[in-house]
Amino acid sequence: MTVQRCPHKAKIRSGVLALRDAIPVDQRIEKSLALSAHGGRELVVGPNDIVSGFWPIRSEVDVRPLMADLRDQGARLCLPVIVDRETIIFRELLRGAPMVDTGFGTAGPADDAAVLDPTLMLVPLAAFDARGHRVGYGAGLYDRAISRLVARHIRPRLVGIAFDLQEVEGVPDEDHDELLDAVLTESGLRCFAPSI
Repeated sequence: MTVQRCPHKAKIRSGVLALRDAIPVDQRIEKSLALSAHGGRELVVGPNDIVSGFWPIRSEVDVRPLMADLRDQGARLCLPVIVDRETIIFRELLRGAPMVDTGFGTAGPADDAAVLDPTLMLVPLAAFDARGHRVGYGAGLYDRAISRLVARHIRPRLVGIAFDLQEVEGVPDEDHDELLDAVLTESGLRCFAPSI
């Protein structure tokens, strides 16, 4: 499946990612820790929840402290793994399990890890707006993964993960876009849907 790229989204993506890349490393760490503290207090999880996080690349928010906190609250964790150029699955992340290269510069659990269906997804993004629309990295991997889950009657809560400066005035709507239920930044959790 070829993803039709929206030129407006590409422009938004490149502009916002340049801003994010310009955040000094020490500030990025502090902002990531603030985001994780908010998420640990505001995201409600339990033993029936499976949380998909992500291994941070480039200048992304580091959600590993948040993932550890959610695990301590009883949730199981998983990470996305790219199995071909168009598909991601979510493999269980266990303490002490080996990590392997999983594509796009990320790391994740090896092939022998259990494949899980997340109930809460921490979604990386390039930009977001006040309506819960997001600009991803352009490959459509998350939109397709979410669509596959929904087709199986599984609708995970979708929480975008970003820094405040990644908010834009408006993101162009496309039919395949999956709306976020909330976005978590260093300022806290902002809900767009009552399900969070």
